[in-house]
Amino acid sequence: MAITTISVSFLIAIAVLMISVPVAVVMASMGVAGGLATVGRPMIDSMGSVIWSVQNENILTAIPLFILLGEILLRSGLADKMYVSLSAWLGRLPGGLLHANMSSCALFAATCGSSVATAATIGTVAIPALKDRGYDMRQALGSLAAGGTLGILIPPSVAMLVYGSITNNSIGQLFIAGVIPGILLTLSFMAYIVYANWSRTGMVERSMSFRERLELSRFLIPPFIIFAVVMGSLYMGWATPTESASLGVIIALGFAMTVGRFDMAILHHCFRQTAAITGMIILIICGSFILNVTLNFLSIPQALTKFVTSLGVGPTAIIMILIVFYLILGCFLEVLSMQVTTIPIAYPIVTALGVDPIWFGVFIVLMSEIALITPPVGMNLYVVQSIRSDNGPISDVIHGVWPYVVIMLGFTVFLWYVPEVVLWLPRNMF
Repeated sequence: MAITTISVSFLIAIAVLMISVPVAVVMASMGVAGGLATVGRPMIDSMGSVIWSVQNENILTAIPLFILLGEILLRSGLADKMYVSLSAWLGRLPGGLLHANMSSCALFAATCGSSVATAATIGTVAIPALKDRGYDMRQALGSLAAGGTLGILIPPSVAMLVYGSITNNSIGQLFIAGVIPGILLTLSFMAYIVYANWSRTGMVERSMSFRERLELSRFLIPPFIIFAVVMGSLYMGWATPTESASLGVIIALGFAMTVGRFDMAILHHCFRQTAAITGMIILIICGSFILNVTLNFLSIPQALTKFVTSLGVGPTAIIMILIVFYLILGCFLEVLSMQVTTIPIAYPIVTALGVDPIWFGVFIVLMSEIALITPPVGMNLYVVQSIRSDNGPISDVIHGVWPYVVIMLGFTVFLWYVPEVVLWLPRNMF
């Protein structure tokens, strides 16, 4: 009965989401309707305390701070200078500036925690240079959309904050767990770029002297310092995620005022953007918790866990099923919606089968990355398309991004069979 109920409810939710009803409204409405139908008014009264507790969750206060951090780096021009510096060092590799796209996305991701912000920031800087130099725009746009997804894998990560708050896992361990996979995935993307452009001798940048490159390297100092302070304070136990994000914002403001562009108009714009994005995220999280109250009262997650374990299916089969499930679901839902809708149901099942919860957090983030670049709802596809100046078709972005989808799927399977890539740092550093 529980299996049928959740299946029907999930299909209804997907159908309503596909006609553009806001996800927060869908989840809250389903939670309230289910509560009224099963328990009545007492269930609705209890949801008020749930919303209050969500709004007072200390971990979630780190989300607007990391978003603000990324906005400051973008608006102050520090991201532009970072891109120029990395292109000087990597432009001679086969693929030229495409490597600067990937490395800049990875480095910016290490400071802001948002994939959309990463793709938008680096794309705004890179696309004019790529177009002027005659790069294949399909490859260029695909590398920016895929590179942007690194924003939620390389710590700090807003997606990991959401996962940690829903599952009550250590944010510090989740952040540390994403470091090695993030680096390896970046290198995998760059290896593909070298392979795809090995014979294209024209797709390299002019040679620069070591002194010139060393001079430009000073622009890499701000992001490295911010990353070191944020992650170092977390690892050493000196700060909570919220406090480490605050330290990052303060340092970013200092760099913006000394080596970047900064005035009150820029700061006002950063605050407005941060408030808008944070409001959307918090509404979705509140809606998911309202729905979770009803699901838990009906014992649906427990019933699903019992059902799956009774089938005698091993963890490998479940993970492979989840890969297919998330691959399909990611074509229709944006990342946060997909996370808050499925984690409360999938998490008890996989942990009951012995899957490490920290590893599963990285798995969820990888699936979310793929969702960001799979049509028709892949957010990064539209972000990169929106900053083009030639009004070309979005099919260019979709065509250029498919090789990276295949790489990420293969990388996910690799992590399942070699889980120490994810778990070695958390086990040894905490």
